[in-house]
Amino acid sequence: MTPDAVDAGFVARHAELARGYGGSGDPDDPALVQAMQVVLHIPKTEPPARSELLAAAAAAAVALCLDERVGAGGPWEQAYLGWHRSRIRKVTRRARGAQWLAATELDGVTVEFGNAAAHALVPGPVGALDPRIKKLQIGGTELESDTPGPVDPSLPVLWVDSALGMTVGKAAAQVGHASMLLAGALPVEQAYAWARAGFRCAVRDADPRQWAALRALVEAGAATAVRDAGFTEVAPGSTTVIAVSAANAPRVPDGESGDVPDCAVGLE
Repeated sequence: MTPDAVDAGFVARHAELARGYGGSGDPDDPALVQAMQVVLHIPKTEPPARSELLAAAAAAAVALCLDERVGAGGPWEQAYLGWHRSRIRKVTRRARGAQWLAATELDGVTVEFGNAAAHALVPGPVGALDPRIKKLQIGGTELESDTPGPVDPSLPVLWVDSALGMTVGKAAAQVGHASMLLAGALPVEQAYAWARAGFRCAVRDADPRQWAALRALVEAGAATAVRDAGFTEVAPGSTTVIAVSAANAPRVPDGESGDVPDCAVGLE
């Protein structure tokens, strides 16, 4: 695919994402702080696998950022730009049953991967939340780490530092940051192809050996790192997720044997 084959509107939205974020500080009034609310569907019975739910959250966040409705003249443009050009924040909440259905009625993007689903809402001031979102819990239900198996080599992978012990809500926000950074770092034609594939990705926990290898990729310019501001759970400046595109196909040590697998690994 050549750049000429990419939709012009997508090119403009990708350019906005690629310019980075956090250009301005917080407003004096805390109620005006901008945040993207991400709602995780966690039913009481048969909850999703943690890795699958995190992948859905990551895809929902980046899908909203590149949705045509945030583009020039779109209904979400001003709300999105007001958030993207300020200090980026995501707030993750959980919902089930009627609360989940109510959340998905609000403007945003829903992504479903297998048994998992997440809804990223159009960003806005934290002091003006819709009551249907405000009443959803931020903490609470936790999902244990799972062992989802080998990564599909066609997918980017979001590697989470397992040593940090982040809750599923914190990790969901971090992989959402990672998917945005990855999409912005990709050439526009690769980002467009990823969008056409539904922003499918994999999320995996990295053990210390894998994390060391991934940090080396970051230092070599072959991967992108998410560094957290440290408002919750982790120390300021902690690297929480490391992302590498599937196209780069880096190799990291296997978590169990120490062997290097012949498959793509990757994103934050």
